[in-house]
Amino acid sequence: MSITDPAAGAVAGQSAGGLDELNLRILAVLRENGRISMSALAERVNVSRASVYNRVEQLTASGVITGFSAQVDPGRVGLDVCALVFVTVHPQSWHRFREGILQMPDVEYCCITTGEHDAMLLVRSLDIGGVHDFVTGVVAARPEVKSVVSVVVLDEVVRKAYLLPSDIPDRSGSTNRLGMTRFTTAGNGRDAAR
Repeated sequence: MSITDPAAGAVAGQSAGGLDELNLRILAVLRENGRISMSALAERVNVSRASVYNRVEQLTASGVITGFSAQVDPGRVGLDVCALVFVTVHPQSWHRFREGILQMPDVEYCCITTGEHDAMLLVRSLDIGGVHDFVTGVVAARPEVKSVVSVVVLDEVVRKAYLLPSDIPDRSGSTNRLGMTRFTTAGNGRDAAR
């Protein structure tokens, strides 16, 4: 199988993560249906059942596949409100903040970010009052938290189980950089770094 050390770089026929085309096809099918039988999976990717079984076992053993789980619609189980909570943490408080987040069952996802805020939490609640209670009574009350900004999600447009390198189009040849992002070099209007 072609799972390699990511630090070693990609080789011909492999993604930067060391996955060959067959592994990526297997993962794409499993993303659609994690309960698919090995026989049906083998048929979908056009290889033998034994080969698919070995690939899935190796993908699991190497940590690429971390588990299989059901996808649940939060609204259908009563979690009708979703909010993003942006947190700024006091310096030297990261360890306590991270430990605290792990103890918060309302948090579906947390990531450390660059920019104006230090972390983003995705939280779910039964109602808007639950979000308010969580943000003001749990997150903002933590001593390591400097500030909190929350926004309620009105609609979830895209939610994917995961992305694969093969999902990302090659944009390296794009010379027409449209959009709102503008870069100003230090020599053209900003003080150069000293």
